[in-house]
Amino acid sequence: MAQRCILSLSRHLQLSRVATPYFPSTGLFKSNRFVRNICIQKCNYAAEINKSNQDTTGGPQLLSKLFPHTAVPEKSQQEIEREQKKQEEDSKKEKEKSWKHMKLGFLVFGVGAGVLGAWAIYDLGSPERDPSGKIIEDEFSNMPLIQQYLRRMWKSLTYYRKMIQEPSREKLLPDPVKPPYIQPPYTLVLEMKDVLVHPDWTYQTGWRFKKRPGVDNFLEQMARHFEIVVYTADQGMTVFPILDALDPHGYIMYRLVRDATHFVDGHHVKNLDNLNRDLSRVIVIDWDPNSTKLHPENTFNISRWTGNDDDGTLFDLVAFLKTVAISEVDDVREVLQYYRQFENPLGEFREKQRKFYEEQQEKEREESVKPVAPVKRWTPSFLANK
Repeated sequence: MAQRCILSLSRHLQLSRVATPYFPSTGLFKSNRFVRNICIQKCNYAAEINKSNQDTTGGPQLLSKLFPHTAVPEKSQQEIEREQKKQEEDSKKEKEKSWKHMKLGFLVFGVGAGVLGAWAIYDLGSPERDPSGKIIEDEFSNMPLIQQYLRRMWKSLTYYRKMIQEPSREKLLPDPVKPPYIQPPYTLVLEMKDVLVHPDWTYQTGWRFKKRPGVDNFLEQMARHFEIVVYTADQGMTVFPILDALDPHGYIMYRLVRDATHFVDGHHVKNLDNLNRDLSRVIVIDWDPNSTKLHPENTFNISRWTGNDDDGTLFDLVAFLKTVAISEVDDVREVLQYYRQFENPLGEFREKQRKFYEEQQEKEREESVKPVAPVKRWTPSFLANK
């Protein structure tokens, strides 16, 4: 490689002597210097590439010479092809083995599903029997045997689906009491979680339920005008102990839990149609619109309490509900519909209440400064002056 570079350099020098003039001041050809530098750079680059190739190819050979026990024998082309073929055969066997396992799994799953389906048809589709063991005839007894079992199974599945999705009873509350007993004129339905209490968890105490500020006063004031009902989607084993501790005086008259809700689109919804009360006199207090979406006209939504101690929502709610009860509103849905248009209903009520008090004070001030009319003196004589 170096000889080639020298020959090309000499050839370039000869050509440059013929083509370029001589400068006496330097004694050199300017083009010769340029060409010489280019050729030297090419030779250095080629030498570096050749050296690197030798290093890469001679590395294992050098290691094998220094450490003979680590030398790896070179493989022939046939051995390489044999190893590749063996690897392909092993991968093919592995795929066939996995496919057999998959087919076996599908077979076991299909057999299990079939046995489970047959057992469900037999268990849910069997006719009912009396204590003596005799079959009780039903509306499916005159049908063919297979059809009987399928119809009875479908009826049982429908029953269980309704038991999950619909309330456990048609009337959630008993009938209103009659005189001489006192029935409150209005019914107040309250959500428990994040309206009256808030679940709180710490490492030291675990789960606890924190009382909302003003909840004791709220229950006491509302019990004078409303029939209080707690209606929540939580389980009874969680709700009942909390309400026992929250309401020791028994202001809450009824407690409805998850089995009294409708399961609609993944939400436990409170259906007021099963409440057994006049809906024109029912007010629902909740923070979740999804839980009352069947009766939004009866809902008064408030902010969700997150456990902060500076909350005053229940105090404003007492003033609002007492105003509704004292005013003896015939249909509370009209009032709730009016306040539903505002983003903050309680804030709007406070503003209207403030303006009303200012107007009342202004009227009292005007009446106090108004001059008093003179009163005619009464004469003891029954005779009129002519």
